[in-house]
Amino acid sequence: MAQEEGGSLPRVRARVGASHGITDLAQKLHFYDRWAPDYDQDVAALQYRAPSLAVDCLTQALPGPPEAALILDVACGTGLVAAELQARGFLRLHGADGSSGMLEHARARGLYQHLSLCTLGQEPLPSPEGTYDAVLMVGALSDGQVPCSAIPELLRVTKPGGLVCLTTRTNPSNLQYKEALEATLDKLEQAGEWERLEARPVDRWELATTKLEAVPGTPDGDGFISGIVYLYRKQQAAPAEGGRPSAQPRTGL
Repeated sequence: MAQEEGGSLPRVRARVGASHGITDLAQKLHFYDRWAPDYDQDVAALQYRAPSLAVDCLTQALPGPPEAALILDVACGTGLVAAELQARGFLRLHGADGSSGMLEHARARGLYQHLSLCTLGQEPLPSPEGTYDAVLMVGALSDGQVPCSAIPELLRVTKPGGLVCLTTRTNPSNLQYKEALEATLDKLEQAGEWERLEARPVDRWELATTKLEAVPGTPDGDGFISGIVYLYRKQQAAPAEGGRPSAQPRTGL
């Protein structure tokens, strides 16, 4: 069983469960502002694995030396993804989040070269088209956070041939959102905007906040919810002659 500093595991489960239940964006951002001082220790208590899983997936697919890649971490929170990226040699990191409280803690980490207050879904990302070698959004794809309609904005700021890595929970309370998300992802692929490299299911995503959310067959006290990591490559720019670029095969990583 995970042990956390500053409070009991039931308290942490109650707080995280409450965050999952907030679907109003303004209320969600206010919740995150207040949660920011305790966020890192709370998600550590729940053995939250999404940042490391997403960065592992991205690292396996991104060509070239990591220190040369310009990375955008959308919904960056306190900077957990940046810590994972830096540990793997990525140094050119930008972040964006809708919570000023979370950004304050991300700034204190000193891992980002640039941070922006931006509520994706309500406003565009403050970056020109085709800026980043890779864009990640970890932990923000659920009701009351980033709407599925904002996914094309991630593509806009990604370089042609660049990577987009996304995560979402697959526990029962998030399945309706996941279904809508996958419809959006598939529609973009069918339109030739990107190609899927991987959709990696994960059983041990984080400790469940209730027994009903846990993966079946796990002990009641240590039940985990499930999640999934998606990795896409943005389509290369078409040749000047108007011909179509050659398709790259879909691969499993």
